[in-house]
Amino acid sequence: MLGFKNFLMDEEGVGVVEMVLIVVVLIGLVLIFKKQLTSIVTDIFGTIKDRSGEI
Repeated sequence: MLGFKNFLMDEEGVGVVEMVLIVVVLIGLVLIFKKQLTSIVTDIFGTIKDRSGEI
């Protein structure tokens, strides 16, 4: 029983779980807002293309 309690109290894998959850949330946000993000990035690159001739 003591070995199981030590297993439950061990926190070595907590960092990995936190990182995986953060990545999952970020992927979810990208999927939810894909259309808006594509529009923003397209506008930004269009602006860069238009203004690059001025330099």
